[in-house]
Amino acid sequence: MRMKLWLDTDPGVDDALALALILARPEFELLGVSTVFGNASVEQTTANALRLLTLFGRPELPVHAGAARPLVGEPRFAAAVHGNDGMSGCTAQLPEPAGAAHPVSAVEALLAASHAHAGALHLVAVGPFTNLALALRQDPSLPQRVASLTLMGAAFGGHGYTGNVTPCAEANVHNDPRAAAEVLAAPWARCRVIGLDATQRTRIPIHRLAPLAEGNATQRLLWAASQPYAGYYATRDGENALVAHDATAVAALLAPEAFTWRTGPIRVVEGGLAHGQTVQDWQHLASATDSEWQGLPPHAVATDTDAETLTLLCLQAWQSC
Repeated sequence: MRMKLWLDTDPGVDDALALALILARPEFELLGVSTVFGNASVEQTTANALRLLTLFGRPELPVHAGAARPLVGEPRFAAAVHGNDGMSGCTAQLPEPAGAAHPVSAVEALLAASHAHAGALHLVAVGPFTNLALALRQDPSLPQRVASLTLMGAAFGGHGYTGNVTPCAEANVHNDPRAAAEVLAAPWARCRVIGLDATQRTRIPIHRLAPLAEGNATQRLLWAASQPYAGYYATRDGENALVAHDATAVAALLAPEAFTWRTGPIRVVEGGLAHGQTVQDWQHLASATDSEWQGLPPHAVATDTDAETLTLLCLQAWQSC
């Protein structure tokens, strides 16, 4: 049976790669897309989602605009990584959208999908978690209707990856720590957190994407958008490779065995030097004695990956889309 998927996203180069992976794989039935601020403004990420779905030949899929700002504080965008348009300056290569965003808001649409597909809906959130937190505030019973939640975000210090926007924090969590804290405190039946500990380990050498440059319009767009994006990481890390954070998170639904997991409750630091830091009590050192940890549900965190397996999974999908 195909997995009924809802994607909450802030396209975003790696979001585009994740969307291409979802649409290329027969295991998924994408029901809808909700957008959020993050890599760019929500107006820009919504326009990008509409254009990408048109490019990918799925303009009928609904796009629902969501949060324009975090629950607390001001929005922060990632122009240095994704360009001012969120797509490495490649929006001119995207077709005009075949339609407009759906008038129903992201939160209302997400909740409606959870009722329509209760027990069968898989949520994937690869931007700041603001839409999910707002949905939980409106309907705290949401986790009871969701088969699984997959989050791209957080960093726990594995392999030295403690953050990518500050020394302590990963971008999606740093953009809205209050939302992350509320989402991670909710009793999801199955919640997987794929953070920098895993995504930074899955580096795809840029030369392995070269066949996309000679492919169809979709493949050429993915190739073109990946070049400045990978260039950012080449400058930062000294390795000309694609770090496809969001596609790696989607791949966890297809090949969970390609990840190493640990389980425990998670808390999020709000304010101060470590604003946006995520901490997991996987050794159960605090959960039994500290009231601030008690009652928090355990979640699975990816601490490592089989990078070659995930690379092949992504490349095969992108070369078939």
